[in-house]
Amino acid sequence: MRQQFLGALIGAAFGTVFVLVNSGAPLPAAIGWVLRGLAVLALAAVVVLGVRAGGRPTLDGRPVFGPSYRVIVLGEVVLLVAGFFVLSLLDAPVEANVAWIATIVGLHFVALASAWKTRSILVVGVVLTVLGIVGLALLGSAAGWVPFVSGVLSGVTLLGGSLYGVRRA
Repeated sequence: MRQQFLGALIGAAFGTVFVLVNSGAPLPAAIGWVLRGLAVLALAAVVVLGVRAGGRPTLDGRPVFGPSYRVIVLGEVVLLVAGFFVLSLLDAPVEANVAWIATIVGLHFVALASAWKTRSILVVGVVLTVLGIVGLALLGSAAGWVPFVSGVLSGVTLLGGSLYGVRRA
């Protein structure tokens, strides 16, 4: 299995989870179910396209999941846990969690784009970061929409980036 495919599969799986978990209110139930179905179809498309691509997993001879990847993921975990702790101290609404996750996952992709010297995931990282920050900004005035903005739209971004990535592989 190519590491690039594995990365796209991981992104698509998390994107699908973002959509499945966050497609509830205030969206109408029918729209939520349509979004969930489309997310599952997109995940299936990533699997099919990735399996068809095959090949050896590297970026210009460098391993994709090497030391820089591990450092970035460790930083991501630390920031997620620290952020959840601060949000709980601030008695932030539960919707803040998905906005924080989107922000940190976005920064994770921005860092990976630099470490891997590839711009293809930079757009995904920037969009996720912006969606997370917008979600945090909405907490005061429209907290009910944070799961859609920071959750569903982030999931769609991850799924789109994953589809783009496996089609290029």
